[in-house]
Amino acid sequence: MLKTILSISGKPGLYKLISQGKNMLIVESLADKKRFPAYGNEKIISLGDIAMYTDTEDVPLKEVLLAVKKKENGAAIAIDLKKATADDLRAYLAEVLPTFDRDRVYPSDIKKLISWYNLLVASDMTDFEDAPEETKEEKAE
Repeated sequence: MLKTILSISGKPGLYKLISQGKNMLIVESLADKKRFPAYGNEKIISLGDIAMYTDTEDVPLKEVLLAVKKKENGAAIAIDLKKATADDLRAYLAEVLPTFDRDRVYPSDIKKLISWYNLLVASDMTDFEDAPEETKEEKAE
């Protein structure tokens, strides 16, 4: 599911991939459901390709989101991002991902993680596991 959810630099929020055209993607905002084209000159990245720095190896965003979902029991995170200090944000992430790299993960990254998670929860897209690929035999039945 995270492969079809996109972040577009310069635009707030997250976007769902709807269709591909020539030299562009058609995306839909998760916040207001408006559709528009995203062009190749914009930096577009799939959430499935993002990982978080830890002391040992990078952890895929999917695993971090699953840990947040488990901690919050599937509900939205109740931290006020405007009032939260850097220490508050680091303390929260340490509960979810104790081995995160404190030098390379910035408070702005943690804010983005929290806002993305809350947006995904609000859009009822909390199935962060990869769906198993169906075989041709299963589709035929």
